[in-house]
Order: sequence, then structure tokens, then C-alpha cells
Amino acid sequence: MSGFYKPNRNPNWNYGGGRWRLSRSKIDLFTNCPKCFYVDNKLGTARPPGFPFNINSAVDTLFKKEFDVHRKAKTPHPIMTQYGVDLVPFAHDSMDEWRENFKGIAIEHKPTGVTVCGAVDDIWVDKEGVLYVVDYKATSKDGKIDALDQDWHIGYKRQMEIYQWLLRQKGFEVSDKGYFVYANASTDEDSFGDRLVFETTLIEYTGDASWIEQTLLNIKTCLDDPRVPKANGDCDYCRYREAAGKSLLKNKEERVAEKKTLF
Repeated sequence: MSGFYKPNRNPNWNYGGGRWRLSRSKIDLFTNCPKCFYVDNKLGTARPPGFPFNINSAVDTLFKKEFDVHRKAKTPHPIMTQYGVDLVPFAHDSMDEWRENFKGIAIEHKPTGVTVCGAVDDIWVDKEGVLYVVDYKATSKDGKIDALDQDWHIGYKRQMEIYQWLLRQKGFEVSDKGYFVYANASTDEDSFGDRLVFETTLIEYTGDASWIEQTLLNIKTCLDDPRVPKANGDCDYCRYREAAGKSLLKNKEERVAEKKTLF
């Protein structure tokens, strides 16, 4: 049995349980498919996860170490200088907690009573004390990455907007402007040689967190409803469940019919 997928979650981690919190990824799941969100958080059966991207995680870890050197020294990272960004990494006593999975930046949303949380990659600050949310990304694609122009990048944008919103709930002044530090591994090298060569670019993004409050209210309504919501028509997981269910039912009916003909 795979150690990655555990379909039957401890009820304590479901909605109503003592350990349940509304994470950034769960909010994104709700926007993608309310039915999958409900089955996961209310009924306790999550989608099968993708396998971890260990190289991406390694890049994230190394970026954090690199920016922490400048955080401690209160100096700009070279990529800030390269792009003319007059910021430095933000130093705060809670920074390690804010970046830790399953902890992160957490607040209680008063209108719903729900604890909302998200683990940020980094935060930068300007001379006036305004914070800028930063997210690290790693991939390997042809050409230079200098824009978030693919349909699936909407998830990246929502992710940043949730972090901006969370920090504002903590009382910080947060810019709508955020940055993606994007590392792109080249495949143009003559050989591997036990190393990957990355080109790192800085992509500016102006967030709009106005959608979050209503989405949280919608999530609360969804979770408190005993009825399972409709699936998003584009959800491949729901389409698979429906198609698999029909195939299994048809198979069962055919076997029952075949058994009857034998007798």
C-alpha cells in the first residue's frame, strides 16, 4: 500500500475536529471544485496527492538559506539589486513559524469562526516598513520566464493574495505588489555533470485580495450544509469518480444478469 495516500483521515482533522484549519491550499481546492473540497474536509476523504517534487523543495530550501543570510545582515539580495527593487528580506521573530508547513501565518476569521492559515516562502520590506509577499518557484522550461501568463498560474496568484490578506489581518501594512522568484533549469547544457544550471528571474505581480472575504463565507456555508455540493464541470477527479462508479455499477448489473441466465 502506498505510504502517500491515506483515504480515511482521522476525524479530528476534518471540519468540526479539534485539529482542522482552513489552509491556503484548501481555499484553492474550494475555488477549483466545491465537491472535492467538501468530500475532503467534511467527509474526510481527500484526493490522491501528487508525488512530492523534491527538486522544487530543494530549490525552496536553498533560496531560504540564501535570503536568510541577507535577512540577518539587513542587506538586499543580488536579485533585488539586479531588478532595481529597493527592498530587503523582512526580519521578524515569527518568520520561521510563518514559513513552516502546518503552522504558517494563522488568524481566526471572526465572521466564520474559522482559523485560516498559510505558510509563506518569504517576505520583503521597504524603508517605510511596508511588507511585500514573495513566493519561490522552480521549473524547467524552454525560454525565459518573465510572466505568469498561463491559465494554471491563477493558483499562484491566489496563493500570494491569501498571504497578503493573512498578513493584513495580523495588522501589518502590506503592498498589493508581490514578487515571484522563479528558478528555471536549463536543458541547453552539453551534459548533466551532476549539476543543474538555473536562470532566476524576478516577476512582479499586483494582487487583489477582494475575493477572499466572500469566499470564506461561501466555504463556511458549504461546510455547514448537509448536502454535497455540485462538482465543477471541469474537475477531472469528479469526472473520474462518476465514470468509475458507472462502470462498476454496469459490471455488477451484467454479472447479476449473467448469473440469472445460468439458473
